[in-house]
Amino acid sequence: MKTELILKYFPEITEFQKSQFEKLEAVYTEWNEKINVISRKDMDFLYEKHILHSLGIAKIMEFAPGTKILDVGTGGGFPGIPLAIIFPEAHFTLIDSIGKKITVVEAVAEEIGLKNVKAIHGRAEKVKDKFHFVVSRAVTRMPEFLFWLRGKFEKQQINTKHNGVLYLKGGDLGDELAGLKCEIFNLKDNFEEEFFETKKVVYLSKGNFNS
Repeated sequence: MKTELILKYFPEITEFQKSQFEKLEAVYTEWNEKINVISRKDMDFLYEKHILHSLGIAKIMEFAPGTKILDVGTGGGFPGIPLAIIFPEAHFTLIDSIGKKITVVEAVAEEIGLKNVKAIHGRAEKVKDKFHFVVSRAVTRMPEFLFWLRGKFEKQQINTKHNGVLYLKGGDLGDELAGLKCEIFNLKDNFEEEFFETKKVVYLSKGNFNS
């Protein structure tokens, strides 16, 4: 059972959360045949390369109840949907500029019974709401990404880390992060699968830029 990979690292999840994770394979398989949001070859590694990778953020940050999180460039719902399963008392807004991907996100959320997800077809810089955190999976280079997020952050702090960005990224980040005050967490310290050898979570507080 592929959900064993999730239970290996998140043994404390409830039976309901487990059932939600179990449903993801069938739902994504069905929708991926209609709208290609995950590469065909990656569907065989859905739980490792997409679901568990998304949950790397949960190993770095435990969102407090009431936390508002924006997932920019969510694609088919990553990292937002797995994180929304793990943190049912947090509120997730998933946005993508491609409408058919948001169709998939809405369908997946409905079919697995996710009540804490809102999906938006649009661009991040147009969003008027404010959030405690922004998450993403390497949608663009960090300087451009941060430019999109001006004015998007709540002033109120309710988590152990200051409001800011949690960004899933791989490879050498030296040039891209030059001049930014950030923390880099290596996911190989959390997950033993080879896929995570070069994968990282980059955390930047909103103090890095005009929030």
